[in-house]
Amino acid sequence: MSKLTGKVAVVTGASKGIGAGIAKALAAAGASVVVNYASSKSGADAVVDAIAKAGGKAVAVGGDVSKAAGAQGIIDGAIRAFGRLDILVNNSGVYGFQPLEAITEEEFHRQFNTNVLGLLLVTQAAAKHLGEGGSVINIGSVIARSPMPGGAVYGATKGAVDVITGTLAKELGGRKIRVNSLNPGLVRTEGTAGMIGPESDFEKLAITQTPLGRVGMPDDIAAAAVFLASDDARWLTGERFHASGGY
Repeated sequence: MSKLTGKVAVVTGASKGIGAGIAKALAAAGASVVVNYASSKSGADAVVDAIAKAGGKAVAVGGDVSKAAGAQGIIDGAIRAFGRLDILVNNSGVYGFQPLEAITEEEFHRQFNTNVLGLLLVTQAAAKHLGEGGSVINIGSVIARSPMPGGAVYGATKGAVDVITGTLAKELGGRKIRVNSLNPGLVRTEGTAGMIGPESDFEKLAITQTPLGRVGMPDDIAAAAVFLASDDARWLTGERFHASGGY
């Protein structure tokens, strides 16, 4: 029997990149998966189709995590489709890098509304349905412990994710719900294509600082997410896991 057979998972921001990789891996491990998207229905449908072709179960559910109604709608969609909820992966996120003098109110709120408020709203809606053995996985970033120039706002959102993870682990622990953060390093996805690549000086520099000698791929993060979602991680909560090849 697969690790997650009989479980139902919601993955926010799963139409591409790390979220898509996690959704596919959870389904391959036996979970029924809600593939959330904010704007790319076609991307989410493609992920659902890939899961179905591999013998898994999934549905696409639209919703803006930064709005209470959108967050609630995502969770309601999971309950309608599968009747329960066991795993929540808060993956939705946006990023931007600006030096201090270029930070604007609009950019601050754009990042915090999705990366922080969105995580809280979806978890708030999900917590009503999660039971004993439930797992919440918050996707953070190594930038929270390894700051970089231009990353004040983005890094602050991911620092907040780490603090929220520890707080909710204590709040939900009495109900035997685990909350952990999974913090990737540099990962090659559609979203980072403009910033990194084999010829990118930024990627080359990152590799020199990564003991395992390469950047990450979505599958690297997805495998760790399956572990955290499963009973193999039953004694782990409030933890911050850095999936960065040692960066």
